[in-house]
Amino acid sequence: MTINGDGLYLVAGLALLLGAVLPRLLRRYAVSAPIAFLGAGLLLGFAVDHHRLSPIAEPGLTKHLAELTILVALMGVGLAIDRPIGWRRWTVTWRLLLVAMPACIAAIAGVGWLLGLAPATALLLGAVLAPTDPVLASDVQVQGPTTGEGAEPEEDDEVRFALTSEAGLNDGLAFPFVYAAVFAATKGAVGGWAFEWFAWDLVGRTVIGVAVGVGVGWLLGKMTFDAPSRTFRLADAREPVLALAMTLGVYGLAQVLHGYGFVAVFVAALTLRAVERSHDFHAELHGFVEQLEHILTWGILLLLGVAITAGLLAPLTWAGAALGSLLVLVIRPVTAWISLARTPMRRSERWVTAAFGVRGVGSVFYLAYAGAGFRTDLPWLWATVGFTVVLSVVVHGVAATPLMRMLEDRRS
Repeated sequence: MTINGDGLYLVAGLALLLGAVLPRLLRRYAVSAPIAFLGAGLLLGFAVDHHRLSPIAEPGLTKHLAELTILVALMGVGLAIDRPIGWRRWTVTWRLLLVAMPACIAAIAGVGWLLGLAPATALLLGAVLAPTDPVLASDVQVQGPTTGEGAEPEEDDEVRFALTSEAGLNDGLAFPFVYAAVFAATKGAVGGWAFEWFAWDLVGRTVIGVAVGVGVGWLLGKMTFDAPSRTFRLADAREPVLALAMTLGVYGLAQVLHGYGFVAVFVAALTLRAVERSHDFHAELHGFVEQLEHILTWGILLLLGVAITAGLLAPLTWAGAALGSLLVLVIRPVTAWISLARTPMRRSERWVTAAFGVRGVGSVFYLAYAGAGFRTDLPWLWATVGFTVVLSVVVHGVAATPLMRMLEDRRS
């Protein structure tokens, strides 16, 4: 039986109801909600016209849905972080971004090249799989802002902070490496484009993204909490739609100015917190964004499951499966473990932080964004990325609850 357009409303309603029940139902078990939604999508694929829902057939829809999901998640994690930004306070974050992430990209690209991929395709795969996910890693991230009178920034859980702050920034910082892969495929020898890439795509656009995030976040923060007129003081009016307005506005402005919008949105959320850190309106903003994020996440996981039923993984080769498995089980844990050497983290905290490099919606977005330039390898790339995301969802979803409980027991 194939569900028609009207029947999709029934499916959507049931999916939302399932999303409301699953987190409570699975709280005591080693099965995360993303695993359940992915499984539901696999089953749903037998009942809907899945050929129209393939990311290869609908790259535009895939890109925009993944893009919106990431944006909302970035605003959420930015609002959730209590710790003020700084070089020493964020040492673990800078290590993961500046050491572990480039090392992951280089390792995946190197192994892919040894397995017979063209250099540009190998680099694209490394860049696409580089960002950890702010969407699917909620079980191992900070749970929300600490607000209220006398609230102090949360400093205890270094693991949750490291994974949250890393995911908030590396979704945007993967962009330069994706561009490098596209340039390698279209512009030829590295010497012809390396300087332009470094000066503009790596440095210039990142600086624009940070500047837009700081500027707009500060202006909106002052308006929201300190505006002379109550009309513009949105914290008094309790208008949580500010979070969505800021997400879309900051992203749009950064993109118009040719900066990195993902970076701008995360930085804007951090800046809004910094303007008035303890106000309980932050909790309302975070709650609003979190609900929207859950709805978008459920939808994209269902669609991924449908695409797998439609044959997304059919072109998968042993090389693609090996690359995905190496990333999740070896490359990410080892590179992150090395990058976190000589930090205040305990040994067990380093291992858990290194292990939980969740791959997900960010990889889907980047492949939909850049895949048009790699048409020959596109089915294989989607199969490899899809396999890696599914593997990450299952492995990290099963391991999250027991490992985080283990860390909490050791601390107490």
